[in-house]
Amino acid sequence: MEATGTEEVDKLKTKFISAWNNMKYSWVLKTKTYFSRNSPVLLLGKCYHFKCEDENKMLPARSGCTIEDHVISGNVDEFRKDFISRIWLTYREEFPQIEGSSLTTDCGWGCTLRTSQMLLAQGLILHFLGRAWTWPDALNIENSDSESWTSHTVKKFTASFEASLSGERELKTPTISLKDTIGRYSDDHEMRNEIYHRRIVSWFGDSPLALFGLHRLIEYGKKSGKKAGDWYGPAVVAHILRKAVEEAKHPDLRGITIYVAQDCTVYSSDVIDKQCASMASGNTDDKAVIILVPVRLGGERTNIDYLEFIKGILSLEYCVGIIGGKPKQSYYFAGFQDDSLIYMDPHYCQSFVDVSIKDFPLETFHCPSPKKMSFRKMDPSCTIGFYCRNVQDFKRASEEITKMLQISSKEKYPLFTFVNGHSRDYDFTSTTTNKEDIFPEDENKILKRFSTEEFVLL
Repeated sequence: MEATGTEEVDKLKTKFISAWNNMKYSWVLKTKTYFSRNSPVLLLGKCYHFKCEDENKMLPARSGCTIEDHVISGNVDEFRKDFISRIWLTYREEFPQIEGSSLTTDCGWGCTLRTSQMLLAQGLILHFLGRAWTWPDALNIENSDSESWTSHTVKKFTASFEASLSGERELKTPTISLKDTIGRYSDDHEMRNEIYHRRIVSWFGDSPLALFGLHRLIEYGKKSGKKAGDWYGPAVVAHILRKAVEEAKHPDLRGITIYVAQDCTVYSSDVIDKQCASMASGNTDDKAVIILVPVRLGGERTNIDYLEFIKGILSLEYCVGIIGGKPKQSYYFAGFQDDSLIYMDPHYCQSFVDVSIKDFPLETFHCPSPKKMSFRKMDPSCTIGFYCRNVQDFKRASEEITKMLQISSKEKYPLFTFVNGHSRDYDFTSTTTNKEDIFPEDENKILKRFSTEEFVLL
């Protein structure tokens, strides 16, 4: 009887903490972001200008961003639609318990896993939908104003806590349903895009069955000594993503792979071997590849000399973003304006969404407002991602990025390099490993070093 009472207390404590986190991490979305009308905005390779002849035209309040108080439409809506269409993965609460722990939320520790999910999601969007794709319902997402936000947050906290006491779950009615959206599509191509959009989102659901969900990523992280509740740095999650894609058993994912650079070096022959691996089984098509490059942009602080290179990288359409952040917090960087980086913030606690339901709501997987941060505040540890559709794309991308590295490097030591040949040609341990090992032996040494240099637990 006493044990049962203790269990009830533990359950109540967990639910109270979950409700508290829901309020604590709900404030992050509501600070205003200011954009200049005089400078272009770059978002994952696309450029937007906010200048407009009608300077008295107000930017709609629901946009979540302000352009010098009174400016302009220009192609603001196009930028908003593009930004909102990116998949946003945040803290969640009340999801199925993570195996080997009592955790049902990742609030306070899962932000780097979430930013890594966002980068992978962008790679999958490029793979299945292309860079020109935008979500037709993106501009229908409303962004509550600041005045109503305080009241809304307190009410949500109170309702969540009351539901915890009574053992009930808060239910949300989907506002944008599959039936409603597909009914508006005029052709099979648009319907196909919406099906893939939902499929990609479902792969990141918070359940043990989701291919790239939190539960799976944590399971793969155990091979590197990580467990639920631990801090995951940008270098570690790069290898976890590689393992997750390699192990994904879905026919749609046979045509894509992930390569992680070793010691800031991309070995071209190793990449091409991964892309051509399916040809041995009779498949004549080479694979697409997401290249992940863990780097440091300086010592204890980010070196401002790397700013132009980072801006150049985010100007490329095949860039899938950067897993980075500032000390104590991880962000997904997707663009810039002037010397400020544009990012999506995972530090926002949302309720669990069951993506196994055919008609699950999509709006909580799309961020209604962009955030900006000075490059100088960026933590030096990060992982840069690129997507190449085939071998030819990879060769073209490596040439273009190499030129960019050479231009941006004031000395003879670029941030990372592309090298012809295999890693084994340079006396590295072969990357062919036992199926049970998530990291090659040499990479395990690298990760031990990275793990002591990266972010601090929030």
